[in-house]
Amino acid sequence: MAWITLHPSLGSVALPARKESSLFPRLRAFHFLLDNETPSHNMARMSRSTARRSPYRVQVLDCALAALEILANREGECSLVDLCKEMKLHKSTVHRLAMVLEQHGLVDKNLDTGRYRLGLRLFEFGSKALAALDLRGRARPYLDRLQREFGETVFFCILDDGQVFYVEKVESQSSVRTACTVGSRAPAYCTAVGKAMLAELPDAEVNGIVRRWGLEPVTKNTITSAAKLKAELKAVRSRGYAIDDEEKEEGLRCVSAAVRGHLGKLFAAMSVSGPAFRMTKERIPKIGEGVMQAANELSAGLGYKAAPLEVVRRAAG
Repeated sequence: MAWITLHPSLGSVALPARKESSLFPRLRAFHFLLDNETPSHNMARMSRSTARRSPYRVQVLDCALAALEILANREGECSLVDLCKEMKLHKSTVHRLAMVLEQHGLVDKNLDTGRYRLGLRLFEFGSKALAALDLRGRARPYLDRLQREFGETVFFCILDDGQVFYVEKVESQSSVRTACTVGSRAPAYCTAVGKAMLAELPDAEVNGIVRRWGLEPVTKNTITSAAKLKAELKAVRSRGYAIDDEEKEEGLRCVSAAVRGHLGKLFAAMSVSGPAFRMTKERIPKIGEGVMQAANELSAGLGYKAAPLEVVRRAAG
């Protein structure tokens, strides 16, 4: 029999013990202390710092979240030994935990190396969380402003599994305009929004995306080598915005800038797209400044506190 202690004043409840297939077979008692003094539990929302000190803790969940946080802070994959060292837990315990997380898609195991990385199920959860924040609604005023200012089609995108995913679109009123639709996907390496977002990622993550999706030519202007892409992303970081110079579709140009969240990490990207005969190379710098300004303003609205890239560049100059 296993015992669950509900509260010192309420005693314990006996439940049938689980078999050895449970996550931690040697741990037969889980203590859920609702309060130190009173038999009732206040369900009011508490701060994260208070939650960490609360006696209302579930050890298995704490361990699982700790493992996910360790993986999230790694640029590459993490070995089981590294997880054990950082979590200060026995190898068998961490292995069982990793197996359950893998079964639920929260972590992925590289079958060649045996190392772990975050799973795509977390992106699914994150996407739903973003939807709950009404991301499209937050971005829409900036997209509308860009459309009015430049008269071209404006897009708002996220990076989904190494590809560009189109979240929102504000159409140009001109008869000749971009045909891409909301909900569609595109390669990251040959689009302005994709390159703007790739430029925000660590080199190891960019390399992983390139290995997975390749650098296939789409037009004669498409970047098809890892070295050229690396140089292009360096240029994007330097000027603050990315350019698609007829790389995804002949006759189409696009200018994009990244949107960052409150921690300064990549959040999304917005762009202005149009036919090359209207989006001339002479107009690109002005459009780039406008897109970058809108992206920086939205980033600030999402809690990003760092100075805009153009301010940093001017200070450095």
